[in-house]
Amino acid sequence: MAAYAEVCRRHHDGTMTDADWQRWDGERLAAVLRHVADRSAFYGRHLSTVDLGRVTPRTLDRLPFTTKADLRREQHAVLSGDLGDACVYYETTGTTGPPTPCPRDAKEVVTSNLHVERAWRSMFGRYFGHRMPRVALMGPSELYAFGDTFGAVATDLGGFHAKIWPDSPRVGFAKALRLLRDLRCEVVVCAPALCLTLAKAALHHGYDLRRDFHVKLFLVLGEICTPEFAANVESIWDAPVHHTLYGSQEAHAIAAGCSANRLHIARPNYLVEVVDPDTGAARGAGDGELCLTMLVDGAKPLVRYRTGDLVSVRHGTCDCGLCGPLVEVTGRVGDELHLGGSRFRPADIETAVLGEVNGCLGYQVQVDRGADGDDRLTVRLDLLPGAGSHEQIRARVSDRLGVPTEVRVDDRLDPITNMGALVSWKAARIQDNRQEPAREVRIARAVAATYDYTT
Repeated sequence: MAAYAEVCRRHHDGTMTDADWQRWDGERLAAVLRHVADRSAFYGRHLSTVDLGRVTPRTLDRLPFTTKADLRREQHAVLSGDLGDACVYYETTGTTGPPTPCPRDAKEVVTSNLHVERAWRSMFGRYFGHRMPRVALMGPSELYAFGDTFGAVATDLGGFHAKIWPDSPRVGFAKALRLLRDLRCEVVVCAPALCLTLAKAALHHGYDLRRDFHVKLFLVLGEICTPEFAANVESIWDAPVHHTLYGSQEAHAIAAGCSANRLHIARPNYLVEVVDPDTGAARGAGDGELCLTMLVDGAKPLVRYRTGDLVSVRHGTCDCGLCGPLVEVTGRVGDELHLGGSRFRPADIETAVLGEVNGCLGYQVQVDRGADGDDRLTVRLDLLPGAGSHEQIRARVSDRLGVPTEVRVDDRLDPITNMGALVSWKAARIQDNRQEPAREVRIARAVAATYDYTT
């Protein structure tokens, strides 16, 4: 850990040279490959035909991919060692298949949290100076790393935090709002969709967002959050919205957010590839599907793990002062939508719908096949009074997505729209009537009514 701490210090200081990174990447890759080949039943088989001693960071394509299907099928066989070697157990939600075990050992916890802690220190310094704000953590904690990760970071920074999960049956929105008000929480950490649901719940329960609460900053994670979505949330709450984390149960804290609203990859922890989502061919940096090789030899390091996330990765400096390659997440591979013969990422859809829209408490896009066989859209928006011109919204969506569009105002949207981070953006936001609902959509609909903002 001493060597890791020194690399992190130099990484954050910007003093790691290309030669330093080549040495670190090569040493850590070799260590992880030995670790998984010796201790993981799955990787012992998966990598058995590869001469691991000849694999370098530049020849990663000699290794086979690890996929989500592998993790679901192999379960505990992917672990490198005994489950008892870990210090905490998490697992995936299981909404798109069997849940997979995601234990972490102490080394993985420390190396993952360190980069989030540094990012929060920088973020809070910009907005709150030398004092620590009061933080409301609004995310799941059961078998999930959200509460542990951010709770530990807040504690290490010497701050106050409260774990207030509105969707928990022990909390509910009424209690969450009361606590948010009474505890005078200034920072809310949550999924982007919850920013809107929280506002809708507050209005339902008779609160004035500006007068009754002290929220000065939203830190979001768990699903895409376009600049247009963030601007809309700010128009409602009068509080800025920043990315705080991009990660997963399987791959930990991949990137941490900054005050310039960018995401910085935790460079000491990963080898990053961008691959063609259709063919798997390497693209270097740029746009494509994110593929990760983890460099910490812990309880469950993954090798050439295809995340299923569409990203844009680039190298360069950032005004915030933090280091690390920059990643923008534009959706999941499975969430792309085919319309009028073109393919659109989730971020493309959200940008088209919410561009220049203020005061939107929620949205959903319905896709139908017209009598002429062409695709047609109906965009449903829950809007505050004076939120924007319906005709301007209709024209923008139709122009950007290339299909006829109708806009309707609806203050009783499908409750599934509140579940983006819990299922998927597409399941929550898109009602595609051209085909039978996918499994994850059926699951989301079965439980959506329990996520009721009126409770």
